[in-house]
Amino acid sequence: MSAYRIPTDAPESDGTYEWDSTTLVLVEIAAGGHRGIGWTYADVSAATLIQGRFIDLLRGRDALDVSAAWASMLYDIRNVGRPGVAATAISALDNALWDLKARLLAVPLVKLLGSFRDSVPVYGSGGFTSYTEERLRKQLGGWASEGMCFVKMKVGRDAAADRDRVRAARKAIGDCALFVDANGAYTRKQALAQAEDFAESGVQWLEEPVGSDDLDGLRLIRDRAPAGMNIAAGEYGYDHYYFRNMIAAGAVDVLQADATRCCGISGFLRASALCESFNLPLSSHCAPSMHLHAGCASPPLVHLEYFHDHVRIESMLFDGFRAARDGVMTPDLSRPGHGLEFKRKDAERFVIAK
Repeated sequence: MSAYRIPTDAPESDGTYEWDSTTLVLVEIAAGGHRGIGWTYADVSAATLIQGRFIDLLRGRDALDVSAAWASMLYDIRNVGRPGVAATAISALDNALWDLKARLLAVPLVKLLGSFRDSVPVYGSGGFTSYTEERLRKQLGGWASEGMCFVKMKVGRDAAADRDRVRAARKAIGDCALFVDANGAYTRKQALAQAEDFAESGVQWLEEPVGSDDLDGLRLIRDRAPAGMNIAAGEYGYDHYYFRNMIAAGAVDVLQADATRCCGISGFLRASALCESFNLPLSSHCAPSMHLHAGCASPPLVHLEYFHDHVRIESMLFDGFRAARDGVMTPDLSRPGHGLEFKRKDAERFVIAK
Protein backbone atom coordinates (compact mmCIF):
# COMPACT_ATOMS: atom_id res chain seq x y z
CA MET A 1 0.00 0.00 0.00
CA SER A 2 1.28 3.48 -0.86
CA ALA A 3 -0.11 6.96 -1.45
CA TYR A 4 1.02 9.73 -3.78
CA ARG A 5 0.13 13.39 -4.07
CA ILE A 6 0.61 14.64 -7.64
CA PRO A 7 0.47 18.40 -8.29
CA THR A 8 -1.85 19.56 -11.08
CA ASP A 9 -0.31 21.27 -14.09
CA ALA A 10 -2.08 24.50 -13.02
CA PRO A 11 -4.51 25.56 -10.26
CA GLU A 12 -7.95 24.09 -10.94
CA SER A 13 -11.50 24.75 -9.79
CA ASP A 14 -15.09 23.86 -10.56
CA GLY A 15 -18.34 25.36 -9.33
CA THR A 16 -17.78 24.55 -5.66
CA TYR A 17 -14.17 23.49 -5.06
CA GLU A 18 -10.54 24.45 -5.77
CA TRP A 19 -7.49 22.17 -5.83
CA ASP A 20 -3.84 22.04 -6.86
CA SER A 21 -3.05 18.34 -6.42
CA THR A 22 -4.57 14.87 -6.69
CA THR A 23 -3.97 12.02 -4.24
CA LEU A 24 -3.69 8.46 -5.56
CA VAL A 25 -3.84 5.55 -3.10
CA LEU A 26 -2.38 2.38 -4.62
CA VAL A 27 -2.60 -1.20 -3.36
CA GLU A 28 -0.88 -4.36 -4.53
CA ILE A 29 -2.12 -7.85 -3.64
CA ALA A 30 0.01 -10.93 -4.33
CA ALA A 31 -0.90 -14.60 -4.75
CA GLY A 32 0.37 -17.53 -6.78
CA GLY A 33 3.40 -15.63 -8.04
CA HIS A 34 1.31 -12.79 -9.45
CA ARG A 35 0.51 -9.30 -8.22
CA GLY A 36 -2.71 -7.35 -8.74
CA ILE A 37 -2.81 -3.56 -8.75
CA GLY A 38 -5.71 -1.35 -7.75
CA TRP A 39 -6.13 2.27 -6.83
CA THR A 40 -8.48 5.02 -5.79
CA TYR A 41 -8.33 8.80 -6.04
CA ALA A 42 -9.07 9.70 -2.44
CA ASP A 43 -7.66 11.19 0.74
CA VAL A 44 -4.57 9.62 2.28
CA SER A 45 -6.79 8.48 5.16
CA ALA A 46 -7.95 5.69 2.82
CA ALA A 47 -4.40 4.35 2.95
CA THR A 48 -4.47 4.45 6.74
CA LEU A 49 -7.70 2.44 6.79
CA ILE A 50 -6.30 -0.13 4.36
CA GLN A 51 -3.18 -0.54 6.45
CA GLY A 52 -4.93 -0.72 9.80
CA ARG A 53 -8.07 -2.68 8.96
CA PHE A 54 -8.06 -4.66 5.73
CA ILE A 55 -4.61 -6.16 5.24
CA ASP A 56 -5.04 -8.80 7.94
CA LEU A 57 -8.64 -9.40 6.89
CA LEU A 58 -7.59 -10.36 3.35
CA ARG A 59 -4.39 -12.23 4.15
CA GLY A 60 -4.63 -15.95 3.31
CA ARG A 61 -7.94 -15.75 1.42
CA ASP A 62 -8.53 -17.54 -1.87
CA ALA A 63 -7.55 -14.96 -4.49
CA LEU A 64 -10.14 -16.31 -6.93
CA ASP A 65 -13.05 -15.61 -4.56
CA VAL A 66 -13.34 -11.87 -5.19
CA SER A 67 -16.99 -11.69 -4.17
CA ALA A 68 -16.30 -13.31 -0.80
CA ALA A 69 -13.43 -10.93 -0.12
CA TRP A 70 -15.60 -7.97 -1.15
CA ALA A 71 -18.41 -9.03 1.18
CA SER A 72 -16.00 -9.55 4.07
CA MET A 73 -14.75 -5.97 3.72
CA LEU A 74 -18.29 -4.59 3.68
CA TYR A 75 -19.20 -6.53 6.83
CA ASP A 76 -16.02 -5.40 8.56
CA ILE A 77 -16.78 -1.68 8.26
CA ARG A 78 -20.31 -1.91 9.64
CA ASN A 79 -19.42 0.26 12.63
CA VAL A 80 -17.05 2.48 10.65
CA GLY A 81 -19.58 3.61 8.05
CA ARG A 82 -19.50 2.62 4.40
CA PRO A 83 -19.92 5.93 2.49
CA GLY A 84 -16.79 8.01 2.05
CA VAL A 85 -13.29 6.94 3.01
CA ALA A 86 -14.18 3.31 3.79
CA ALA A 87 -15.76 2.83 0.38
CA THR A 88 -12.73 4.31 -1.41
CA ALA A 89 -10.41 2.00 0.54
CA ILE A 90 -12.54 -1.02 -0.37
CA SER A 91 -12.57 0.20 -3.97
CA ALA A 92 -8.78 0.16 -4.26
CA LEU A 93 -8.61 -3.35 -2.79
CA ASP A 94 -11.47 -4.75 -4.86
CA ASN A 95 -9.93 -3.32 -8.03
CA ALA A 96 -6.63 -5.01 -7.16
CA LEU A 97 -8.39 -8.32 -6.47
CA TRP A 98 -10.07 -8.31 -9.88
CA ASP A 99 -6.74 -7.52 -11.55
CA LEU A 100 -5.03 -10.30 -9.59
CA LYS A 101 -7.69 -12.89 -10.47
CA ALA A 102 -7.39 -12.10 -14.17
CA ARG A 103 -3.60 -12.35 -13.99
CA LEU A 104 -3.79 -15.69 -12.18
CA LEU A 105 -6.05 -16.95 -14.97
CA ALA A 106 -3.80 -15.35 -17.62
CA VAL A 107 -6.64 -13.43 -19.29
CA PRO A 108 -7.40 -9.74 -19.86
CA LEU A 109 -9.81 -8.45 -17.22
CA VAL A 110 -12.50 -7.73 -19.82
CA LYS A 111 -12.52 -11.41 -20.84
CA LEU A 112 -12.90 -12.46 -17.21
CA LEU A 113 -15.79 -10.04 -16.71
CA GLY A 114 -17.40 -10.93 -20.03
CA SER A 115 -16.75 -8.69 -23.02
CA PHE A 116 -19.76 -6.80 -24.38
CA ARG A 117 -17.89 -4.41 -26.71
CA ASP A 118 -14.37 -4.02 -28.09
CA SER A 119 -13.89 -0.37 -27.11
CA VAL A 120 -15.60 2.44 -25.20
CA PRO A 121 -16.38 5.98 -26.38
CA VAL A 122 -14.85 8.68 -24.19
CA TYR A 123 -15.62 12.31 -23.50
CA GLY A 124 -12.82 14.79 -22.89
CA SER A 125 -13.33 16.34 -19.46
CA GLY A 126 -11.73 19.50 -18.09
CA GLY A 127 -12.56 23.09 -18.95
CA PHE A 128 -12.08 24.15 -15.35
CA THR A 129 -13.56 27.43 -14.14
CA SER A 130 -10.02 28.56 -13.32
CA TYR A 131 -9.07 28.37 -17.00
CA THR A 132 -8.82 31.44 -19.16
CA GLU A 133 -11.19 31.45 -22.10
CA GLU A 134 -8.21 30.87 -24.37
CA ARG A 135 -7.15 27.72 -22.53
CA LEU A 136 -10.76 26.53 -22.41
CA ARG A 137 -11.07 26.83 -26.19
CA LYS A 138 -7.70 25.20 -26.77
CA GLN A 139 -8.36 22.19 -24.53
CA LEU A 140 -11.90 21.43 -25.67
CA GLY A 141 -11.16 22.28 -29.29
CA GLY A 142 -8.10 20.04 -29.18
CA TRP A 143 -10.14 17.07 -28.02
CA ALA A 144 -12.71 17.69 -30.73
CA SER A 145 -10.00 17.83 -33.38
CA GLU A 146 -8.61 14.51 -32.10
CA GLY A 147 -11.89 12.80 -32.92
CA MET A 148 -13.79 12.93 -29.64
CA CYS A 149 -17.53 13.22 -30.13
CA PHE A 150 -18.16 14.67 -26.65
CA VAL A 151 -16.36 17.18 -24.40
CA LYS A 152 -17.21 18.53 -20.95
CA MET A 153 -16.46 21.79 -19.13
CA LYS A 154 -16.99 23.05 -15.60
CA VAL A 155 -19.51 25.78 -14.73
CA GLY A 156 -20.99 27.19 -11.55
CA ARG A 157 -18.66 29.95 -10.31
CA ASP A 158 -20.43 32.84 -11.99
CA ALA A 159 -23.73 32.38 -13.81
CA ALA A 160 -23.19 35.21 -16.29
CA ALA A 161 -19.60 34.17 -16.99
CA ASP A 162 -20.78 30.56 -17.41
CA ARG A 163 -23.06 31.56 -20.26
CA ASP A 164 -20.23 33.39 -22.05
CA ARG A 165 -17.80 30.51 -21.51
CA VAL A 166 -20.30 27.98 -22.86
CA ARG A 167 -20.78 30.05 -26.02
CA ALA A 168 -16.99 30.28 -26.44
CA ALA A 169 -16.67 26.53 -26.03
CA ARG A 170 -19.34 25.91 -28.64
CA LYS A 171 -17.44 27.99 -31.19
CA ALA A 172 -14.24 26.09 -30.42
CA ILE A 173 -15.62 22.56 -30.82
CA GLY A 174 -17.87 22.86 -33.86
CA ASP A 175 -20.41 20.04 -34.06
CA CYS A 176 -18.93 18.08 -31.14
CA ALA A 177 -21.44 17.41 -28.32
CA LEU A 178 -21.00 19.80 -25.39
CA PHE A 179 -21.47 18.70 -21.76
CA VAL A 180 -21.39 20.99 -18.72
CA ASP A 181 -20.88 20.13 -15.04
CA ALA A 182 -22.02 22.49 -12.27
CA ASN A 183 -20.88 20.28 -9.35
CA GLY A 184 -24.04 21.21 -7.46
CA ALA A 185 -23.34 24.95 -7.54
CA TYR A 186 -26.74 26.25 -8.69
CA THR A 187 -30.03 26.69 -6.90
CA ARG A 188 -33.02 24.96 -8.50
CA LYS A 189 -34.39 28.09 -10.16
CA GLN A 190 -30.93 29.22 -11.25
CA ALA A 191 -30.25 25.80 -12.77
CA LEU A 192 -33.47 25.97 -14.79
CA ALA A 193 -32.56 29.41 -16.12
CA GLN A 194 -29.03 28.30 -17.00
CA ALA A 195 -30.36 25.21 -18.75
CA GLU A 196 -32.50 27.33 -21.04
CA ASP A 197 -29.53 29.49 -21.96
CA PHE A 198 -27.15 26.54 -22.38
CA ALA A 199 -29.64 24.90 -24.73
CA GLU A 200 -29.07 27.74 -27.19
CA SER A 201 -25.46 26.54 -27.43
CA GLY A 202 -26.56 22.96 -27.96
CA VAL A 203 -25.57 21.66 -24.52
CA GLN A 204 -26.68 18.02 -24.34
CA TRP A 205 -25.64 17.15 -20.78
CA LEU A 206 -26.10 19.08 -17.53
CA GLU A 207 -24.33 17.34 -14.68
CA GLU A 208 -25.21 18.01 -11.04
CA PRO A 209 -27.10 21.24 -11.70
CA VAL A 210 -27.95 21.10 -7.98
CA GLY A 211 -26.40 19.03 -5.21
CA SER A 212 -26.56 15.30 -5.90
CA ASP A 213 -28.35 14.65 -2.59
CA ASP A 214 -31.21 16.91 -3.68
CA LEU A 215 -33.09 14.18 -5.51
CA ASP A 216 -36.29 16.22 -5.67
CA GLY A 217 -34.35 19.11 -7.21
CA LEU A 218 -32.69 16.87 -9.78
CA ARG A 219 -36.09 15.41 -10.67
CA LEU A 220 -37.56 18.91 -11.04
CA ILE A 221 -34.78 19.98 -13.40
CA ARG A 222 -34.90 16.70 -15.31
CA ASP A 223 -38.64 17.16 -15.90
CA ARG A 224 -38.31 20.79 -16.98
CA ALA A 225 -34.98 20.84 -18.81
CA PRO A 226 -35.03 21.56 -22.55
CA ALA A 227 -35.60 18.62 -24.84
CA GLY A 228 -32.35 16.93 -25.74
CA MET A 229 -30.55 17.90 -22.50
CA ASN A 230 -29.75 14.98 -20.23
CA ILE A 231 -29.44 15.44 -16.47
CA ALA A 232 -26.62 13.38 -14.97
CA ALA A 233 -25.39 12.61 -11.45
CA GLY A 234 -24.12 9.73 -9.33
CA GLU A 235 -20.37 10.26 -8.99
CA TYR A 236 -20.73 10.51 -5.19
CA GLY A 237 -22.43 7.14 -4.95
CA TYR A 238 -20.52 4.89 -2.55
CA ASP A 239 -22.80 1.85 -2.79
CA HIS A 240 -25.61 0.36 -4.85
CA TYR A 241 -28.23 1.58 -2.38
CA TYR A 242 -27.36 5.16 -3.35
CA PHE A 243 -27.77 4.34 -7.03
CA ARG A 244 -31.05 2.53 -6.41
CA ASN A 245 -32.46 5.55 -4.55
CA MET A 246 -31.35 7.95 -7.28
CA ILE A 247 -32.93 5.83 -10.00
CA ALA A 248 -36.13 5.28 -8.00
CA ALA A 249 -36.48 9.05 -7.56
CA GLY A 250 -36.36 9.54 -11.34
CA ALA A 251 -33.59 12.05 -10.68
CA VAL A 252 -31.34 11.44 -13.69
CA ASP A 253 -31.38 10.64 -17.38
CA VAL A 254 -27.88 9.14 -17.12
CA LEU A 255 -26.41 7.58 -13.99
CA GLN A 256 -22.73 8.05 -13.21
CA ALA A 257 -20.68 5.57 -11.17
CA ASP A 258 -17.03 5.57 -10.12
CA ALA A 259 -15.21 2.29 -9.45
CA THR A 260 -12.67 4.14 -7.30
CA ARG A 261 -15.51 5.19 -4.96
CA CYS A 262 -18.44 2.77 -5.20
CA CYS A 263 -16.63 -0.20 -3.58
CA GLY A 264 -14.67 -1.07 -6.68
CA ILE A 265 -15.41 -2.92 -9.87
CA SER A 266 -17.76 -5.15 -7.87
CA GLY A 267 -19.84 -2.10 -6.94
CA PHE A 268 -19.60 -0.69 -10.46
CA LEU A 269 -21.02 -3.90 -11.93
CA ARG A 270 -23.93 -3.67 -9.51
CA ALA A 271 -24.60 -0.12 -10.66
CA SER A 272 -24.49 -1.39 -14.24
CA ALA A 273 -27.05 -4.09 -13.44
CA LEU A 274 -29.37 -1.50 -11.87
CA CYS A 275 -29.12 0.69 -14.97
CA GLU A 276 -29.81 -2.22 -17.25
CA SER A 277 -32.88 -3.27 -15.25
CA PHE A 278 -34.30 0.27 -15.43
CA ASN A 279 -33.27 0.86 -19.06
CA LEU A 280 -31.06 3.76 -17.98
CA PRO A 281 -27.72 4.72 -19.56
CA LEU A 282 -24.56 4.52 -17.43
CA SER A 283 -21.44 6.66 -17.66
CA SER A 284 -18.25 6.10 -15.67
CA HIS A 285 -16.78 8.94 -13.63
CA CYS A 286 -13.05 9.80 -13.90
CA ALA A 287 -10.23 7.19 -13.59
CA PRO A 288 -10.43 6.15 -17.27
CA SER A 289 -7.90 3.31 -17.00
CA MET A 290 -9.78 1.72 -14.11
CA HIS A 291 -13.06 1.78 -16.03
CA LEU A 292 -11.82 0.62 -19.43
CA HIS A 293 -12.20 -3.14 -18.98
CA ALA A 294 -15.29 -2.91 -16.77
CA GLY A 295 -16.81 -0.48 -19.26
CA CYS A 296 -16.31 -2.90 -22.12
CA ALA A 297 -18.18 -5.49 -20.04
CA SER A 298 -21.07 -3.19 -19.11
CA PRO A 299 -24.05 -3.24 -21.53
CA PRO A 300 -25.67 0.08 -20.46
CA LEU A 301 -22.42 2.08 -20.51
CA VAL A 302 -22.51 4.89 -23.08
CA HIS A 303 -19.10 6.48 -22.43
CA LEU A 304 -16.35 6.96 -19.90
CA GLU A 305 -14.89 10.21 -18.63
CA TYR A 306 -11.45 11.05 -20.02
CA PHE A 307 -10.67 13.40 -17.13
CA HIS A 308 -7.70 15.70 -17.67
CA ASP A 309 -6.06 15.20 -14.25
CA HIS A 310 -6.39 11.43 -14.21
CA VAL A 311 -5.32 10.98 -17.84
CA ARG A 312 -2.20 12.96 -17.00
CA ILE A 313 -1.47 10.85 -13.89
CA GLU A 314 -2.23 7.48 -15.45
CA SER A 315 -0.21 8.18 -18.59
CA MET A 316 2.70 9.35 -16.42
CA LEU A 317 2.70 6.63 -13.75
CA PHE A 318 1.33 3.46 -15.38
CA ASP A 319 3.07 1.46 -18.07
CA GLY A 320 0.46 0.18 -20.50
CA PHE A 321 -1.78 3.25 -20.32
CA ARG A 322 -4.18 3.22 -23.29
CA ALA A 323 -4.66 6.71 -24.68
CA ALA A 324 -7.90 7.54 -26.48
CA ARG A 325 -7.75 7.24 -30.26
CA ASP A 326 -10.46 8.64 -32.53
CA GLY A 327 -12.73 9.16 -29.55
CA VAL A 328 -12.50 5.67 -28.02
CA MET A 329 -10.35 3.71 -25.57
CA THR A 330 -9.54 0.10 -26.42
CA PRO A 331 -8.15 -2.45 -23.95
CA ASP A 332 -4.89 -4.23 -24.71
CA LEU A 333 -5.88 -7.87 -25.02
CA SER A 334 -2.27 -8.99 -25.14
CA ARG A 335 -1.82 -8.24 -21.42
CA PRO A 336 -3.47 -10.07 -18.51
CA GLY A 337 -5.54 -8.20 -15.95
CA HIS A 338 -6.10 -4.53 -16.66
CA GLY A 339 -2.75 -4.52 -18.43
CA LEU A 340 -1.06 -1.85 -16.30
CA GLU A 341 2.15 -1.80 -14.31
CA PHE A 342 2.93 0.94 -11.80
CA LYS A 343 6.09 2.97 -12.47
CA ARG A 344 7.32 3.00 -8.90
CA LYS A 345 10.54 4.87 -9.58
CA ASP A 346 8.75 7.59 -11.51
CA ALA A 347 6.22 7.94 -8.69
CA GLU A 348 8.74 8.06 -5.86
CA ARG A 349 8.96 11.86 -5.87
CA PHE A 350 5.24 12.09 -5.14
CA VAL A 351 5.06 9.58 -2.28
CA ILE A 352 3.34 10.68 0.95
CA ALA A 353 2.69 7.30 2.63
CA LYS A 354 4.04 3.75 2.41
